Amino acid sequence: MSKAVRDQVLGHADEADGIEEYDNPLPDWWLGMFWFTIFFAFAYTIHYHVIAKRSYPKALAAELAEARTRWPEQQGPVRLVLTPENVEKGRAVFTANCIACHGKNLEGGIGPNLKDETWIHGDRAEDVVKTITDGVAAKGMPTWGPILGPEKVREVAAFLASQNPSIRQ
Repeated sequence: MSKAVRDQVLGHADEADGIEEYDNPLPDWWLGMFWFTIFFAFAYTIHYHVIAKRSYPKALAAELAEARTRWPEQQGPVRLVLTPENVEKGRAVFTANCIACHGKNLEGGIGPNLKDETWIHGDRAEDVVKTITDGVAAKGMPTWGPILGPEKVREVAAFLASQNPSIRQ
């Protein structure tokens, strides 16, 4: 049985700025981890895709289906019901979220005046709800739809319609 020669210089110092390279075998623990990693990757791939029949597209489809169930998309045109209860709820939501930009009396500030007759993004109830829901990124208004939800967005729109008669139903 001959023992392997250790620390034998390969002679690449001239090609690698004086850095020497030794021809030593890798340690057994390193080779064991290397082969274990290859085996584990192969076994995991077979288990994930064949045995468990899981995949990222299926997981995404399940998550989207759950989101559609939890947050259904709005169907049909927006109908604002200007009841005193909806207006008061809308006033509370406006006070909590919108005063910083549109002012306490809707006179504007950072955001536009909400009491005048000129509406930049449309003066119909559907336009007001769309503007609140989708926001106006170019003007710095965030998308409030995902934060507030459709019911609170309609309540804020009802409050705005009660304060400004130029909003058409």
